Amino acid sequence: MEVKEEREVKEESEELSEVKEREELSEVKEESEELSEVKEEREELSEVTEESEELSEVDEEHHVKPGEKPLSRSKTKQTFLKKRRAKKSFTCTQCGKSFKTKQSLEIHMRIHTGEKPFTCDQCGKSFKQKSNLKEHMKIHTGEKPYACDQCGKSFTTKQRLEHHMKIHTGEKPFTCDQCGKTFLGSLNLKAHLTVHTKEKPHSCSVCGMSFSLRQHLHRHQKKHTGVREYMCFECEKTFITANCLKLHQRIHTGEKPYKCLHCDKRFSQSSTLKVHEKIHTGEKTYKCSRCDKRFSHSTNLKVHERIHTGEKPYKCSHCDKRFSQSSNLKTHERIHRREAAHV
Repeated sequence: MEVKEEREVKEESEELSEVKEREELSEVKEESEELSEVKEEREELSEVTEESEELSEVDEEHHVKPGEKPLSRSKTKQTFLKKRRAKKSFTCTQCGKSFKTKQSLEIHMRIHTGEKPFTCDQCGKSFKQKSNLKEHMKIHTGEKPYACDQCGKSFTTKQRLEHHMKIHTGEKPFTCDQCGKTFLGSLNLKAHLTVHTKEKPHSCSVCGMSFSLRQHLHRHQKKHTGVREYMCFECEKTFITANCLKLHQRIHTGEKPYKCLHCDKRFSQSSTLKVHEKIHTGEKTYKCSRCDKRFSHSTNLKVHERIHTGEKPYKCSHCDKRFSQSSNLKTHERIHRREAAHV
């Protein structure tokens, strides 16, 4: 029973690690989009400042002199604003937003058309703006100019550093309205909400397994294609993601940076520590909707629910037998390997 629980914890940890990396990749994407929004906001702020300065000039020009009949201030402003805004002749036909230059409108239109003309020559990923591609290239070059003054960790963008600093401050501004759990980022909250909605619109065409996010599906599909591009130089074991490799390397280094607050036990992964701490607290937040059985982790609940649904997403590559858990499939496939060894 203990071996089974340890195996489940291990699987949960791997899954959580993958989710963490996907969230980080999603955050990079979100940051690129935020950079675009910041650029637009700056342009708008510049226009507002310019408009305000010109309005001041209008007030000075229409200052009432002795003996003159005063003009209505509001009427003067309205006339000016009408002329001022007429200069912004580049208007989006989709949402009505106006721009000073044709180039600004063209960049904005990519939001509606989905056009991404700037492509990375390293990985093929495309972007709406050249500046976004420039930020993305730092991932490949390894350039990380923004360093944390608390722990020394470096980041490719200022936004990622600011996001990281919340770990030290303990700030978690995004709260789930279903269970009250708080998160560092909006994408983390969005990913969490699928636990409550149980919505999984993205299905694997090979095994039928469903996922709440497209990124999760893409990561899962690598298991079928066999793409494992990250290799450990110590034992030559390969991994689907860089984060999985990083976690694996702690087996060789013996690094266990996460310590339990209730006992002296230490762990190589934060997710494993969280699962362990529930032994002390007795917390079982995940409840089965079919039989009211409760679990300490969502993955355990997901595996349990397959008893009710009959879902068996893991198929043997040697025969037609299917399983509800990947660990059971691995155990089964050893039978085929032993048979092949004796042939």
